[in-house]
Amino acid sequence: MLRTAAGIMQEEGLTSLWQGATPAVYHIVYSGVRMVTYEHLRDVLGRAEDGSFPFWKAVVGGMCARAIGQFFASPTDLVKVQMQMEGRRKLEGKPLWFGVHHAFMKILSEGGVRGLWAGWVPNVQRAAVVNMGDLTTYDSVKHFLLLNTPLVDNGVTHSVASGCSGLVAAVLGTPADVVKTQVMNQPRDKQGRGLLYKSSTDCLTQTVQGEGFMSLYKGFIPTWMMAPWSLVFWLTYEQIRRICGVSSF
Repeated sequence: MLRTAAGIMQEEGLTSLWQGATPAVYHIVYSGVRMVTYEHLRDVLGRAEDGSFPFWKAVVGGMCARAIGQFFASPTDLVKVQMQMEGRRKLEGKPLWFGVHHAFMKILSEGGVRGLWAGWVPNVQRAAVVNMGDLTTYDSVKHFLLLNTPLVDNGVTHSVASGCSGLVAAVLGTPADVVKTQVMNQPRDKQGRGLLYKSSTDCLTQTVQGEGFMSLYKGFIPTWMMAPWSLVFWLTYEQIRRICGVSSF
């Protein structure tokens, strides 16, 4: 991972590590939709008598919430993935984009509105799996600790729960992330159809057959190292709820 980062900086410059940062910020749409949807589903599915949310309901709610959120945010994720590859294209003398707005407009002009959702199926599948690890694990671990240990609802409990959620999300989400990236980065015809993979299942099959099962975990370490993001998100989210007078998550 460190060699990869050093190579990118040497060939493309330090700022290339933040390629795709702007559309990633637009991804706030996804976070908002998934959290609101999950809380609504918790109310719809109902809690147990002790106030906890049954694990199977957390799994269903988490997967549905992130799938819905990711579908709405899929265009920004497509642009983010494409922008992250732009540094390599510039070195090869084949730049495609000249900024986020240009990328959006070019994708729209070449593939229409449908083109903005290219690769949305593996994107949504990945999101559902990752959220099953992230949101579901955080919710389940936090309430398990509150009900079965001396810990109270504070930053320590939130930190432990977020650490567990980051690890589980990385284990479950890395294979889906590999498939999603390959599907979204493949060349396409004029109708927006992929030229290398027919579907996410086809991509998964080709990857395992050609490179072996462990190739699905390429990038696991940097994905796992995003655990600090999970920690910051959950601590911040819980504090914002407290400040706003809303009950703890």
